[in-house]
Parts: sequence; C-alpha cells; structure tokens
Amino acid sequence: MRIDKYLWCVRYYKTRSIATTACKKGQVKVNGDVVKPSREVYATDIIELRKDQINYKLKVNDVPESRVGAKLVDIYRTDITPKEQFEAQELLKFAKDYYRKKGVGRPTKKDRRDIDDFTNENE
Repeated sequence: MRIDKYLWCVRYYKTRSIATTACKKGQVKVNGDVVKPSREVYATDIIELRKDQINYKLKVNDVPESRVGAKLVDIYRTDITPKEQFEAQELLKFAKDYYRKKGVGRPTKKDRRDIDDFTNENE
C-alpha cells in the first residue's frame, strides 16, 4: 500500500490529499529516508511524520484493506512516539498563554459595544 494511503487509512490525516502533500513536503520518513507519496509500506516499517509540531513515530504492524475505524487503528500500527514530544507540546501551550492573556490588547466587538453603552449612559 502507498504511504499516503496508509497514513489516511490509519487516520493520521483527514484526507488522502493532505497526506500526499505532507509526503511531498518531506514531513514523512520511512526507515529514516524521506519518501515520495507513492512509496510502498510493509509490515515492520518504521514511519516518522511531523504533524502539529509533534514528531510522531509509528511501527507498521499490518496493512489494512481500506480506511479503518478509530477503534481498530491499533491493530495496524504501534505508536512508539517518545513522551517528550507530547510534553514539549504542552510547554508550548503554556508559553503562548504567557505572552498573550485572553482579553488583553485590542478590544473585541463585544468590548467595544460595552464601552459604547457605558459612554452613552453618561451623556
């Protein structure tokens, strides 16, 4: 099975065209080599892919006939992604919150309406 179709079948990408684009951009590696979307995938291959700033690592257990349900995905792949990747993602979320608190900065449309109502009451 093609690598783009496999990643779509095991639900790492929502559409096959998104999986194809990721392969073309060099975000997918099989056994350490950057691959084209047409590369065949076999059992025991190790796939590394970068998605949402996380470097996922999977081991192919078997190749499905077609797209599988979310509960059956674990039959066809084993996720061997290091825990540090997910911890780094959590730290990134905290860093974003630190620099920009919600409600700080330019007023929203609701804030502007509240300000207008407040200033019109005083007149």
